[in-house]
Amino acid sequence: MLDHYFKYAKVLRRLRAGGIGEDLDRIAAYLFDNGYQHASAKTYLGQLGRFSEFVSEMTRRKRISQSVIDTFVAERATEVSRVATRTAIALARRIVPERFAPRGENHNSHAPLLESYSDYLRNVRGLEARTREGQLLVASRVLVWWDRHHAGKPLSAMTSEHVLALVGHMISRSAKDNTRAGIGSNVRRFLRFLYWADLNDSDLADIVPRTPSYRLAHLPRQLAWESIRMAIDAVDATTSTGSRDRAILLLLATTGIRNKELRSLVLEDIRWRDAEIRIRYTKGRRDRIVPLMQEAGEALAHYVRYARPDCVSRRVFLVHVPPVRPIETGATVARIVRLALQRVGVALDGPVGAHLIRHSLATHLVSQRTSINEVADLLGHRSIDTTAIYVKVAVPQLVELALPFPGGA
Repeated sequence: MLDHYFKYAKVLRRLRAGGIGEDLDRIAAYLFDNGYQHASAKTYLGQLGRFSEFVSEMTRRKRISQSVIDTFVAERATEVSRVATRTAIALARRIVPERFAPRGENHNSHAPLLESYSDYLRNVRGLEARTREGQLLVASRVLVWWDRHHAGKPLSAMTSEHVLALVGHMISRSAKDNTRAGIGSNVRRFLRFLYWADLNDSDLADIVPRTPSYRLAHLPRQLAWESIRMAIDAVDATTSTGSRDRAILLLLATTGIRNKELRSLVLEDIRWRDAEIRIRYTKGRRDRIVPLMQEAGEALAHYVRYARPDCVSRRVFLVHVPPVRPIETGATVARIVRLALQRVGVALDGPVGAHLIRHSLATHLVSQRTSINEVADLLGHRSIDTTAIYVKVAVPQLVELALPFPGGA
């Protein structure tokens, strides 16, 4: 695919001879398929060609560390090309991630241990990539603390006294009970791994103190349903991005779909004749079917037929500015929600995204006397206890259940 951008045989041989030369055709194909402008794609491939030559000079290792990237940018990239160089390398990291070391691995003597822990979380515990990132971050902090306070000692020397000091240090930096509870849980899991992997003879996980965090102690954040309705109505659906944003908001507001579930939708998941949407890649790892309401269906059909850009990807929702590509990050969806609410003057306090509309939908349904089982099925909750938090906001129903005070009027 490189020959689509470069015509001279000598240039093509030079590009394909470097450290990542065998991957440049794959990267070029990605740029072409995702609608990158010809000049931009050629610039990125040219920068990657120079980086590929540098990699051959610097290292023969299969995976490229961040230190090699930083050295190349500092020594070889000019002020003019530095941004393009970093963008090109970021693209390469996304397209051929197997050629790059994980971020934060550089100069880290614990890198093999963290990689082993990641494999354990994935293959033994069955955790998704996003969850593993949080677990690995806590594990890295544990190892940094150990090196700082007990340099030179193996992890097998860790005792219960060390664990108490470690946890005390980590939770002292957090003010919220649920954050402290989460830190304790993550430390506990890492200590269990050390015992499981025979890196410590004692199962120190039970030493970690537990911070009480009552799941139903707080009300879920929500918006007035009228505010969400105003935000949807204010979207200008005559533009391609407006058509997309209105379809996204209506799906969020009628199905309670999660951010990742929305981004993972493909065209084949929409069952037009049955007025249903099949939601896959769910948090609970089981597919579910949600109804496609008429207004949401009409908005989605308008987007797919008239506003969705041409793209080889089967994902429903795309980024419309070149390069045209699927929406990959949750921040994009969150930004769509936030801007829509700000446009109608809704006061926002705290994080805003798909989950806020999900909470608001559940609260609205419960207030409309929808069965809690139906709400749980719509949201994809395995346990009814997860949905029980929304019962707390159903004040009219709770008033009817309240017993009269003895001797009261």
